Amino acid sequence: MISIALKMLFRDTGKYFGIILGVALASMVIVWQGSIFVGLMSRTFAVITDIAQPDIWVMDSKVQFIDDAKPLQDTALSRVRGVEGVAWAMPLYKGNTRARQEDGTIVNCNLFGIDDATLIGGPSRMVDGRLEDLWRADGVIVDRVGAESRLARFDPETKTSIPLKVGDTLELNDRRAVVVGITETTRSFQSQPTIYTTYSRAVQFVPRERKMLTYIIAKAAEGVDVPKLAETIEDRSGLAVYSGREFSWKTVMYFVQNTGIPINFGIAVALGFIIGTIITGFMFYSFTVDNLRYFGTLKAMGTSNGKLMVMILVQAVVIALIGFGLGSGLAAYMGFNARNSPLAFRLLWQTLFLAGCAVAVISALSAMLSLIKVIRLEPAIVFKG
Repeated sequence: MISIALKMLFRDTGKYFGIILGVALASMVIVWQGSIFVGLMSRTFAVITDIAQPDIWVMDSKVQFIDDAKPLQDTALSRVRGVEGVAWAMPLYKGNTRARQEDGTIVNCNLFGIDDATLIGGPSRMVDGRLEDLWRADGVIVDRVGAESRLARFDPETKTSIPLKVGDTLELNDRRAVVVGITETTRSFQSQPTIYTTYSRAVQFVPRERKMLTYIIAKAAEGVDVPKLAETIEDRSGLAVYSGREFSWKTVMYFVQNTGIPINFGIAVALGFIIGTIITGFMFYSFTVDNLRYFGTLKAMGTSNGKLMVMILVQAVVIALIGFGLGSGLAAYMGFNARNSPLAFRLLWQTLFLAGCAVAVISALSAMLSLIKVIRLEPAIVFKG
């Protein structure tokens, strides 16, 4: 019976491709939009992802997300270092500055200041230069994307953009900065160029304030329980303490709760699901109606409703598998080709699982319409006309 069901499906070429198109469209939209949403949310905590050394992030208790900088007093660093079980604790400055290029162009940039002595918190994927070159006078490291785009210099003679390179200079807060390295970083949510330098130099590149310490990053000593250490630091300092994962989720939830991003992507996914259901349901029902004479013949020959139901379910499963494979494969292919573009795309197995569940629901709804028609079918229909 299964072979008969598959022959009925594959031989009706027009209806078959129409049903597959509906399922593939729904699958592609769900995977594509879901992966872009995940990629966009991942960029909100790109800084935390790139700074992988610390176990603990210490900050003001009112901080809501990574870019919500509320500076601490310098004495907070000593209090954290004095907690038993802390292997090291380092200052981290995170803020914004304006870079003036040699041709006078001004670009807003993200500025990071890392510990002067150890350079902990600095970029790990260097494209050109070394992290240790930050110890050179006026040294800064710029991310590759920013160096090739926003910070690139336009040459009027050749009418081309010349990427920022090692040895070039910038002006930050009326102070000279020399590019000593180019690094590969995760694209940020704002897509602004990122500049790294030492902590003492960073506070000179921005307007001076009474409190300049943005975050404290710390590492637990070997064998020390990180959650307990975080509680101890929080109790003794009165500051908020999070692991990198917790801080990442805190940042994501801020954007989920306070922006329209989830609603916009949710509407797009819902439209894909609804349109896919309508197309698939209509085409599958039409396919069943066109083949009622075959189902009637089988019923007249004594085939039970149970076996006919199995035939339709097999057809629905085959359609779901093929359509899901084509749709999700196309979305993954487009996302892979866009990996070096500004497009945020991150495909997780959870996204594929949810898309698969959605396709299963679409196929089940479509099969239910056809099942009702077949179960109510009278065998005598094959003798009419």
